[in-house]
Amino acid sequence: MSSTTPGQTIPLLTDSDVTRPSDAVIDEQGRTEPPMAADERGTLLGFLEFQRATLHWKCSGLGADDLQVRVADSTMTLGGILKHLAWVEDHWFTQMLRGEPMPQPWQSVDWQADQDWEWNSAASDAPGELFALWQQSVTRARRATDQVADLGTLAARSWPDGQTPSLRWILTHMIEEYARHNGHADLIRESIDGSTGE
Repeated sequence: MSSTTPGQTIPLLTDSDVTRPSDAVIDEQGRTEPPMAADERGTLLGFLEFQRATLHWKCSGLGADDLQVRVADSTMTLGGILKHLAWVEDHWFTQMLRGEPMPQPWQSVDWQADQDWEWNSAASDAPGELFALWQQSVTRARRATDQVADLGTLAARSWPDGQTPSLRWILTHMIEEYARHNGHADLIRESIDGSTGE
């Protein structure tokens, strides 16, 4: 464990971090359980929010040294996962869905010089900076999603081959992206302090 002070750690999940329906079921880690019988939109958003809250839980209470811990031969760190998922949120919801330019810091990055910049640069970021960057990206993603009523709405931007993903596809992909990296986060967090769970 790092010797950083509490002010230098990722904060615990609080009610201000999420919007919860009045009948929400909250688990021991403060995550809202996905609804059992919602419509398609409610189900997809419920699972995405659960995955976001899981990442928050896996990174909470950790200091700078902890966020740079690696397991076995992997180069992944919790700090890198946080920063990567901040980029992923902005890529899919700001750039693709809304068709807007990527916000900072992504816009100024020389991606040709370092295609893994978000992973590599996370080592230089303080816990609070990483958390704030991720949280800001999630907030933009939520706003973008709220502004599109129909899950079948196509993104403003297409891939180079001309295919265009729908909001439904983007939400499903984001659930997959978080679930995969939360599996990595499980292993890293357990190696740091023995914490386990989902």
